[in-house]
Amino acid sequence: MRFRTLKQLVQCCEAEGLSIAELMLADQAHQSGNSPEQEFRKMMDYYQIMKEAVAKGLTEDTTSRSGLTGKDAQRVMSFMSNQETSLGEEACRAMAYALAVSEVNASMGRIIATPTAGSCGIIPGVFISAQQRFGWDDEHMVRGLFCAGAIGYVVANNSFVSGAEGGCQAEVGSAIGMAAGAMTELRGGTPAQAVHAVGLALKNTLGLICDPVGGLVEIPCIVRNGFGAVNALAAADMALAGVRSVIPSDEVVQVMYEVGISMPEKHRETAKGGLAQTPTGKKIMDSLYRKGKDKSKPEAKAEPNEDVKK
Repeated sequence: MRFRTLKQLVQCCEAEGLSIAELMLADQAHQSGNSPEQEFRKMMDYYQIMKEAVAKGLTEDTTSRSGLTGKDAQRVMSFMSNQETSLGEEACRAMAYALAVSEVNASMGRIIATPTAGSCGIIPGVFISAQQRFGWDDEHMVRGLFCAGAIGYVVANNSFVSGAEGGCQAEVGSAIGMAAGAMTELRGGTPAQAVHAVGLALKNTLGLICDPVGGLVEIPCIVRNGFGAVNALAAADMALAGVRSVIPSDEVVQVMYEVGISMPEKHRETAKGGLAQTPTGKKIMDSLYRKGKDKSKPEAKAEPNEDVKK
């Protein structure tokens, strides 16, 4: 890649007169040895899976195997159809779509990790709701995915995208930054504005711990995806309005790294702290453990009926 930092990303785009998406597509093709057309088709396939996941989450039973979560996206959509929302219809729809994809993941459905399975709902939630709102075609959305990918590449190589390494700030936070920057470019923002959106988004999630109840990517992960989609939209609007990240976005990424390595182990996807260790969280863990033990017991063999004994 011709860039390792967000500042270098903007400089390359400005020097060559390219959008972030165009630069990323060219660099990805060069790295893979495939043609840009091949890389674009591959990303188009990923986008179709995202759309399928949204549709499935809104129409099918997404109850997780644990029974802890499911159908919240459908509840939000039903609420939207019957009442005026506090959030506003468009942002609420993005939230519902993000919940839908995350619930498909929890119910063992097919998703695209963007950048991880635990944060898989944020980019589809933002992208697919925006596509419906603005009437964009799939090609435009795929270009947005390349923009998001460039941002994710920088974050992953300078900080974390894994909750186990850097807490939920790294997982959900990175996805929010990727979605915010891409949304800014999709709406006509400059590379510099897109990178400001990343900084604005990441600052709002610094210090967010990873505390999955029962060790499952369900509680609070799913609702954080919903909130994350809304935060991404807010960051994009701020950047498009001319709001700048006073702390340069690369420095925000560095802070996320420093916070992540300082975070206690119990707050990094171990289920040893945070919500996982509340009284209710512990009860859920105990219940799941008992269910697991019951399922692992061998079934007792029934004695044959006397009539069939020799």
